[in-house]
Amino acid sequence: MTLMTLLLTAITAAGQLSSPFPGPPNHGLVYVIAHRGVHEGIPENTLAAYAKAIELNVDFVEIDVRETRDGHFVSIHNATVDAYTDDAQGPVKDFTLAELQALDIGSRVGPEWKEESIPTFDSILELCNGKVKIYLDFKQAPLEAVVDRLRAAGLAESTVWYAGSGPLRTLSKICPECLPMPEVGSGASLDRILKHHAPRVVASTWASATEEMVKACHEEGILVFVDDGGPETWQTLFEWGVDGIQTDHVSGLIEAVKAYSEEAARETVTDQAVGVP
Repeated sequence: MTLMTLLLTAITAAGQLSSPFPGPPNHGLVYVIAHRGVHEGIPENTLAAYAKAIELNVDFVEIDVRETRDGHFVSIHNATVDAYTDDAQGPVKDFTLAELQALDIGSRVGPEWKEESIPTFDSILELCNGKVKIYLDFKQAPLEAVVDRLRAAGLAESTVWYAGSGPLRTLSKICPECLPMPEVGSGASLDRILKHHAPRVVASTWASATEEMVKACHEEGILVFVDDGGPETWQTLFEWGVDGIQTDHVSGLIEAVKAYSEEAARETVTDQAVGVP
């Protein structure tokens, strides 16, 4: 193990004592979360986007789960297919799995993606299992059935769930080992959510997060994952000490996390050399 790895592990352990995830983040001090997979030049929420995220060694991929008319689970962000294809319009829940997978959702990005289709939840779990953790954005599906899928795949304890208060309360009752991740802001709302959900990890956005909120969560041993506001927000989020950043700009964030982590390690070495506690 290199000195850099030892330093990063020590720094991460000090800042993430309650982390439910073994080991430090893959690229340094902050978890990299690929929003809808890596979709810069690749159709979002597709197996290709998730495979690229695995290739880049991100920590989490975000999956949007919806149910089809015939009871299958797929990953697609919007409630309708309108923005993804010229082949059809209408709510995802009104299509069968076969109808959805027959849609050309790739040509809008590039002709090389013409054969890429809307993936099933099960196919994503199979692709990601043992390679990258899941950030599950629970959209529209039977919650207990989704839990059953995760348990069957051995992923219930490592998947974070982003959802509304109602589904998260239900999740806590039926799946004690699961990781509900409520969205937080600050002030009274933050206090109420932390009291009612007792989460190990929370979600926020660049528009809602504050340094004080991050500090309050850390004082309770809670990790904070934040949706960025673009690359220009990363340095501030690093300085606030957020534990994970969700982004559409995955390659850039990886490089920024590496640079930030290396600088933190150098500062640690300097402080130790001059006797700073």
